[in-house]
Amino acid sequence: MVARKTPTAKKATSSRTLAVREDESPWTAKELRDLRAELEQEIAQLRAELVDAESDLVDLMRDSGDGAGDDQADAGAKTYEREQEISLANNARLMLEQSEHALERFDDGTYGICESCGDPIGKLRLQAAPRATLCMPCKKKQERR
Repeated sequence: MVARKTPTAKKATSSRTLAVREDESPWTAKELRDLRAELEQEIAQLRAELVDAESDLVDLMRDSGDGAGDDQADAGAKTYEREQEISLANNARLMLEQSEHALERFDDGTYGICESCGDPIGKLRLQAAPRATLCMPCKKKQERR
C-alpha cells in the first residue's frame, strides 16, 4: 500500500521526529535510540535464525535420502520435521522483511505513520509492536476482511 501524505506525515519527515497521536507525548531522543536499537537487534537475530533454519532444512533434505527402508511412521516423522523447518524459515523470513521495512521507514521519516490512512500509528502501539505499519482502526479493518 502507498502511504497517504498528511500534514502530520510531512511534519514528521521534515523535522526527523516521529509522528505521535494528539494524546501522546513526543518521542524522546532516548526512546528513538532504544527503538532503533531494538529493530537493529531484532534484524540481526532474525538473520541468524534464518541461516540456522535454512541450514537445518538443508541437513534434513540431505539426510532424508530416498526413504528406502523407512516405515510409514519414519517417513511421516521426517516429512513433519521438514515441514516444521520450512515453517520456521518462512516465519523468520517474513519477520525479517517486516523489521527491515520498519527500519527503512524509521530512516526515511515515515515510521509511525499508518500505511493505509496516513494517521499516526501511536507511540504505545509502536513500543509494543515495533514492526506495526497500521494504526489500530486500520489493523482491525484488515483483520475483519
